Amino acid sequence: MTAPSLPDQTARAVELGLTRDEYTRLVDRLGREPGDVELAMFSLMWSEHCGYKHSRKLLRTLPTEGPRLVLGPGENAGAVDVGGGMAVAFKVESHNHPSAVEPFQGAATGVGGILRDVFAVGARPIAVLDSLRFGEPHSERSRYLFEGAVAGIGHYGNSIGVPTVGGEVYFEAPYEANCLVNAMCVGLASQERLIRSAAAGPGNVLVLMGASTGRDGIGGASVLASAELGERDQAKRPSVQIGDPFAESELLECCLDLLDRDLLVALQDLGAAGLTSSSSEMAAKGGVGVDVDVARVPLRESDMAPWEIMISESQERMLCVVMPEQLAAVLAVCEHWQVPATPIGEVTDSGRLRVLDGGPVVADVPVEVLVDDCPLYDLAPAAPDAPLYPPPERTLHSTDPGETLVALLGSPNLASRLPVFEQYDPIVQSRTVRRPAQADAAVLLLDPAAGDGPAIAMAIDGNGRRVACDPRRGAAEAVYECAANLAAAGAEPLGLTNCLNFGNPEKPHVAWQLEQAVAGLAEACCELDVPVVGGNVSLYNESPDGPIYPSPIVGMVGELPEASRAGRLDFHREGDAIALVGDFRPSLAGSELAKLRGEPLAPIPAPAPAAIRTAHAAVRDAVRQGRVRSAHDVAEGGVAVALAECALAGRIGAEVDLPTTNAQRPTPHELLFGEALGSAFVVSGDAAELQRIGIVIGRVGGDSLRIAVGGVRALERSLEELGHAFAAGLARLFSH
Repeated sequence: MTAPSLPDQTARAVELGLTRDEYTRLVDRLGREPGDVELAMFSLMWSEHCGYKHSRKLLRTLPTEGPRLVLGPGENAGAVDVGGGMAVAFKVESHNHPSAVEPFQGAATGVGGILRDVFAVGARPIAVLDSLRFGEPHSERSRYLFEGAVAGIGHYGNSIGVPTVGGEVYFEAPYEANCLVNAMCVGLASQERLIRSAAAGPGNVLVLMGASTGRDGIGGASVLASAELGERDQAKRPSVQIGDPFAESELLECCLDLLDRDLLVALQDLGAAGLTSSSSEMAAKGGVGVDVDVARVPLRESDMAPWEIMISESQERMLCVVMPEQLAAVLAVCEHWQVPATPIGEVTDSGRLRVLDGGPVVADVPVEVLVDDCPLYDLAPAAPDAPLYPPPERTLHSTDPGETLVALLGSPNLASRLPVFEQYDPIVQSRTVRRPAQADAAVLLLDPAAGDGPAIAMAIDGNGRRVACDPRRGAAEAVYECAANLAAAGAEPLGLTNCLNFGNPEKPHVAWQLEQAVAGLAEACCELDVPVVGGNVSLYNESPDGPIYPSPIVGMVGELPEASRAGRLDFHREGDAIALVGDFRPSLAGSELAKLRGEPLAPIPAPAPAAIRTAHAAVRDAVRQGRVRSAHDVAEGGVAVALAECALAGRIGAEVDLPTTNAQRPTPHELLFGEALGSAFVVSGDAAELQRIGIVIGRVGGDSLRIAVGGVRALERSLEELGHAFAAGLARLFSH
């Protein structure tokens, strides 16, 4: 199969995704029309997925400096200093469109890709977290995508031996046609072993390692992620990559071994756009040129054309730069790990990417034009003048607080995630101190052999419905919520990664959502002094029915000095006092209860940064010092749901009386179920200690949850009833 040579290359360019103006710009920069191989390369490198055409200017407004920063944006993964000469590398990426077409392989290869990003900087992956969004679970398609994606994540992570330690899943109608599958990986390395991706040293050799190249991924992530999904999605199945976690495991060990032996000059994974992006981006970062000979690339299908080889997105491949005198040693290490490795080119001083097919040159372009001259567009944001999203279907008609709590606990967005987490191995590698459902954040030991000592905590968060209510406030809330999860575990945040999932940015209302959300992220990061170390942008998440909820997903990593003192969420001592910590100003706008009631989106309260910082610090310090026995942030579902979750986790009840002294004078339903994410916590322990950081509202004990508001009993439900609703909410969605 070869690319057709059409008389009208402009039409061919448009067919491949470039606009006519972009093609004119390309011809002007090259001084000629591109050949078929060159056009295929530019169509991907100038795509939204690779070029960030509509978001790069916005991303420059995010804070990216911090005292603990080791690697920032621009590398395969960011990294922060965790002391003792060690660094934690982490990143989150999307695999949305491939997962909407083929959920198992789309999600599995999303995990494989994010793992490669982390070990491409020299860090050993030690944890995976995932953030998933699907349509309402009564939809057969949503259940199919949900079950397939969860199975794909479990298959890849479990097979390669990296624990899946946390994550989140939401079900909302705007994700029906376009699910979101975001994967985050965290890795650990000595700072001395960290490696960058910049190619260097003319005459050095390019070595392609790993799986052979096939057609299974041609145009996959880059093409699928740069266009809206339509009715013919099934025709795109050949563009979804096929993963092999066992091959990746060997590749991972091989790369880390090569780095331990100091045999590599640079290392880069092959993701979107395959050899084209990896080779050109390495050259651009190093200010050099590269020659790539596609005739030397190991193929699965012998009749592949040069343009197919250059843009294939086949999985489990890495590209490295090696000094000629060390080539034999590199190949020997690869042979030891049974990883195929082939020299396919060399670094030059030409500043150009040349593609050879044996002898003939089939592409010759300036690296700068391919990588740095991708057109960047100014957004044309405009706030919508009418609601973008219809109200959800009403599923709750009762106004009884007890029945409301049972309904919330059994709802798909709040029910126990154990049926999902049970598909994953959370403890492989023997680092996990706090696994899913034990604490608000996962906690892992830096040195598992020590049994205790310094640890890191990690969490991933985002609530698209609340961002849809107010993009700026909702995005800031995602940052505060993620930091609150770390605080409840006793961890102080060191860095943040994000994945920005939005609709078509060429539409003014989506551009407005994107612009406002990035501003909210920047504000919250500055308020908490947390740098953004890197991330991903996924646009065009849209179907003929409209855009997804704007969904900025935030992943955060923090540190705590003693793993043995990591926080946990469960009540576990009869008679312990319970306190509410934080300046909690709950609202039902955009809440889970509002959704169950079928209410339209409404403005959410503005976060109070100073109060949030104070509450986070108070809880974090109390956890670290052992002054509280449990800590849990108040999130979706409000205080009542938070209390129920603590009681169910510890299998012990509680009796509380919520004060009504707030100047806002909230209604009982607002106090019980209102939300202000990231701003408050429920903690338990000795009353005298709790009074130092919050307001004591009750005590642990009994076999039911009893909540009064201002001295008036509001609800009482047995743990058995609450537990049944909580456990059954998601379990029924799995077919087995």
